[in-house]
Amino acid sequence: MAEPVFSVKRTSPFLERAKAMGLALIVPGLLLLLWQVATTHRWTRLIPTPSETANYMVDFAIGGIYDDAFSATLHIHLLASMGRVYGGFLLAAAVALPLGMLIGRIPLARQTLDPFFQLMRPIPVTAWLPLSMILFGLGAKSAFALVFLGAFYPILLNTIFGVRNVDPKLFEAASMLGCRGNAQFFRVVLPAALPSIFTGLRLGLGLAWFVIVVGEMTGVPQGLGAVIMDGRTLSRTELVICGMIVIGVVGYLSDRLVMMLGNYLLRWSPTHHG
Repeated sequence: MAEPVFSVKRTSPFLERAKAMGLALIVPGLLLLLWQVATTHRWTRLIPTPSETANYMVDFAIGGIYDDAFSATLHIHLLASMGRVYGGFLLAAAVALPLGMLIGRIPLARQTLDPFFQLMRPIPVTAWLPLSMILFGLGAKSAFALVFLGAFYPILLNTIFGVRNVDPKLFEAASMLGCRGNAQFFRVVLPAALPSIFTGLRLGLGLAWFVIVVGEMTGVPQGLGAVIMDGRTLSRTELVICGMIVIGVVGYLSDRLVMMLGNYLLRWSPTHHG
């Protein structure tokens, strides 16, 4: 008697992506609905409606509606903030990655440096604001320094964690295959620590966008944080909301890029799914 054959019905990739996108839009859609209801029923008079905010966003991007000092200036402020965020983030990664590998791999470095960083880590970035203004003055350098501090510790700590938690059995297997000494770092330690390292990079980049608003409180004339501060000063809530939306969207896209890079470099790992 022949065995019954069961066929597995596979969902098309297009339907999978459409389903994922639909689920991702549920919470933003509900928040947008709540925003519309709250402003329509005048629960607050200080926040514009979603349609009014959309008009402000269009004017902020291309102008032609209100023609004020902020019209068609989105690209100027966005590029200024992106330069500070990505510059500070890349510098933080360039310092934190080798330092984290050193602390995670060498006991003497860990005993010497780890207590200091654990002492400094709880200090919030906002507490560094007055000191950064004294050291670097008002302007872009101070904002850059604060972004660096915001991104530095997540990258450092996750790199240390990844390097220290490499499975000892991997070293035994590598030694049996003739991989010894410094070669084990590149063939064993670094690949095994990459998932944790990319987690740190994603957290660091997210905090870099978080800190940029604080960093651009230091008197910079251009930047999304400067727009938000100007909006608060001028009681223009629409500017504050537009700046927040742009930071959220660009920060999300930045995170996706880092995640895609991590997925590409970790495509060999059966346990990594992004």
